[in-house]
This record gives sequence, structure tokens and C-alpha cells, in this order.
Amino acid sequence: MSLQSAVDFPGNFRLHVALNVTDIEKSKAFYQVLLGCSPSKERARYAKFEPTDPSVNLTLNEVEESFQVERGSAHFGIQVKSVVDVHAAIERFQKTGIETITEEGTTCCYAVQDKVWAVDPDGHKWEVFCVLEADAKDDLYAEAGCCGPDVVSLGNCEA
Repeated sequence: MSLQSAVDFPGNFRLHVALNVTDIEKSKAFYQVLLGCSPSKERARYAKFEPTDPSVNLTLNEVEESFQVERGSAHFGIQVKSVVDVHAAIERFQKTGIETITEEGTTCCYAVQDKVWAVDPDGHKWEVFCVLEADAKDDLYAEAGCCGPDVVSLGNCEA
């Protein structure tokens, strides 16, 4: 497997925002208007938008309203172009004593990724990740979401 991203995007980094939504169809319609583009990937209870301007990787994750403790954000991230960039982030976190969880070759958001997770002082989950395979064929996401049990232990993530 290559250490380079399987996904091309403008610049060296792009922001990733994952939003919990209660109605995927209504949310898709809103973000199509807001971003001026259609989703680049759709699965049951999931949609991903990747406009180039603004350069963002926005995912919508449908959850049951009763499951959603906090409306809005599920997590945030910085998408990078190589595993070397993920490892550089790990080093930065470790040097400052910030606890991390590292995942290698994990299936998340229907893609295979290497990533590191950290949680800010207010409980916001952040990931730095590189997509190694852009379209994983399995449905592991549908069972576990993009916040596996190890990440739950870092902060207020609902698995």
C-alpha cells in the first residue's frame, strides 16, 4: 500500500468537518445549495461533499435524534497527502503531552485511512488523516461509524 494519499485536493491540507444530522435527505439538499455541488460519495445515512472552493471534506452522518447528545459536530479533521504528514502530527502531539489514538489501515467513512486522533480541552475530537484507498467496499462504517471504541475513550465521542 502506498504512503501517499489516494485522493487529490488543492493545496497540501484541507479541512474535514463531520456533521451529525437527523435527516440525511434534507441535509444533502441544504449543503448542495450552500456548496454549489452534489455529494461526491453517498451511502445509507452518509453523504460526502468535496468542493474545491472552498476546499473542504464535509461529511454528513445521519444519527437517530435520541442518539444525538449534541447536535451539529461529530468531529473535525485535517486531511493530509501522506502518511508522513500523519506521523508528523503524532510527533507534535506527543512532544506536548497530548494523548492520541493512532489507527492504521482503518475503514472510516467508506475509505481506508491512516490517522491520529486527539481531543481539545473542550472535548472536540480532531483527526489528522491520509486516505489510502478512496472507496472501501465494505460497510464497516455502518456498524461502527467513524469514531471507534478507542476514540471514545479519548473524549465525548458517541460510538
